[in-house]
Amino acid sequence: MPSMRDVVVVGAGPNGLTAAVELARRGMSVELFEAKETVGGGARTEELTLPGFLHDPCAAAHPMGVGSPAFRAMPLERYGLEWLHPELPLAHPFDDGSAAVLARSVGETAAYLGPRDAATYRRLMAPFAGTWDTLSADFLKVPWDGLPRDPVTLARLGLTGARPVSWVTRRFEDDKARALFAGLAAHVVAPGSTPMTGAIALVFALAAHEVGWPLARGGSQAISDALAAYLRDLGGVVHTGVEVKRLDELPPARAYVFNTSPTALARIAGLGGRAYEGFRYGAAAFKIDYALDGPVPWTSATARRAGSVHIGPSSREIGAALHAAAVDGRAPDVPFLVTTQPTLVDPGRAPEGKHVFWAYGHVPNGWDGDLTEAIERQLERFAPGFRDLVLARAVAGPAELARRNANYVGGDFSCGAFSGLQTVFRPRPAFNPYGTAHPAVFLCSSAAWPGPGVHGMSGHNAAKAVWRRLRAAAR
Repeated sequence: MPSMRDVVVVGAGPNGLTAAVELARRGMSVELFEAKETVGGGARTEELTLPGFLHDPCAAAHPMGVGSPAFRAMPLERYGLEWLHPELPLAHPFDDGSAAVLARSVGETAAYLGPRDAATYRRLMAPFAGTWDTLSADFLKVPWDGLPRDPVTLARLGLTGARPVSWVTRRFEDDKARALFAGLAAHVVAPGSTPMTGAIALVFALAAHEVGWPLARGGSQAISDALAAYLRDLGGVVHTGVEVKRLDELPPARAYVFNTSPTALARIAGLGGRAYEGFRYGAAAFKIDYALDGPVPWTSATARRAGSVHIGPSSREIGAALHAAAVDGRAPDVPFLVTTQPTLVDPGRAPEGKHVFWAYGHVPNGWDGDLTEAIERQLERFAPGFRDLVLARAVAGPAELARRNANYVGGDFSCGAFSGLQTVFRPRPAFNPYGTAHPAVFLCSSAAWPGPGVHGMSGHNAAKAVWRRLRAAAR
């Protein structure tokens, strides 16, 4: 008879790896199974275009990674993880060549917003200065995990951030500041009228000031590889190239933890089609990875110094693009773009003098069209001559994104819509969002609170739920 493990984890993305590490650190025997040939999930690095050009198929800049309470408690630097900080975390250029900038300091960011809004920005961010360690831990945990460390600051974030970002930005006089905040909130792919989008924008802005928006040297794969190496040193076993289709294919264990979509968990664990019937997937991404013959020729000088660049010249235009994809079910004529230029700080990811660059816009879930022309039209608008630098491109619409990562159902890289009750109750309203109808089966993917991002906190929180369940059973 095979020996009984304490925990089996399915899916070696950052959340699955984090859950496995947290449980192994508690002395449990852990075995992890990954369908792909390498670990990584949404934190991978591959040669998608030409030899020697290292691209991140999904996430590249990691404000929530460097600031993650879970990652910060692990010695990941011993396993090769090195954070590289660009001179400017984020630039948001406009048609006149100017730009809003999310800088490392509140003061510099305020200065870029101009005299009419500089003081307003300072006042908005002042209550949160120096609070990242406590605020991130309070904001990203679940209510049953003890009292908040800093309830006053958490309450301040809630009072302001629970409202839509469109409400939060009413205090600004000029649209430059409103567009900057709309772009930050757009990372959850929801219109600016959605509740809680104010909190998303505030947390991203605070992260830039407190911990930065860095990239991992060598690519996002370095995060996953460091987690996997740490797990092995803790005695965990990692299997790659093993696709799990049924629960009985796995070794016997006291608990099974799934870093998958709720749909896949229900199918594999035999929970039935009604297990997550209320769960909704959101709008998709349409992403292009580029191999370039030189740096992006931004008209804005500040954009040439920023690790990430948002393309949306007005809050109205950003709102229209998100509404089209997330509400109207159509591709926007003028997409809002999130872009990252890794070789600005990590030139070793491309041959000498060359660059890697990626950009994505938003489209409806499962959309089968081609947004390439619209994306490149926007890039040319703010970086004339961009197309002349393209050596190769790797285009990934919703179907390709889902092929690369089964958690991205219909191309939804957030693994669940940011709307309705799902803004705070992921994957459904429950005291323990990581538990399921099966007492030994748990969900640890970004479909569960706190949601998307390479931060491992869904895995961290799920591991606590598993540990408490197993400890109670042992008693």
